[in-house]
Amino acid sequence: MARLISRISYLNIRYLLSLPLAWSLFSGAIIVSHSVLAQETTPTEVPEDDPTDPNNLRPLAQSDSLLSLQGGQKLMDEASQAIGNQDYDSAVKKLQNARQVFNQLSNFYLQLSNSFSGIENRIAEQQRNKALETGQMRDEATYQLALVHRAQNKPELSVPLLIQIIRSQNPTSELGKKSYQQLFEIGFVEDPLSESNSSR
Repeated sequence: MARLISRISYLNIRYLLSLPLAWSLFSGAIIVSHSVLAQETTPTEVPEDDPTDPNNLRPLAQSDSLLSLQGGQKLMDEASQAIGNQDYDSAVKKLQNARQVFNQLSNFYLQLSNSFSGIENRIAEQQRNKALETGQMRDEATYQLALVHRAQNKPELSVPLLIQIIRSQNPTSELGKKSYQQLFEIGFVEDPLSESNSSR
């Protein structure tokens, strides 16, 4: 009888001693499983938009879009190449298209800015800055177009373009002063800028 009790006690002790080990193994399995699941379900970081990435699904972020800063700049670059090759007819077409793209963008951004003014000032300010940026690029394309017309011996086509720049930019801005100087050189105006204004 004593041997039987001793046998039962021995089995109980072995059972109790095995519980922490079993629980430890079970807990470890849960932790490992949780870690694996966490790795599998962790979302990957979304990459920022890259206009040069062909997999970018935002169509107006593409460099070949005709209604984007990238598209307008691409036309400007192509016009510069045409000017370097003295292909003025092609340069005129590229600059006219770039000018139209930048003008449309500037108007659209300004409309968005006005729409969000007083509602979401952060967006309104962002769109206003984009309107100013694209307006500046439009005027630069317009100035280049005026120069190409001069190179074609068609200064009469340069006059309205140069006046548009002065009205848009302000006569004392860098581009405004350069445009007025062009008007003086082709003989449309008689008086050059005063030294105080030309040196600013």
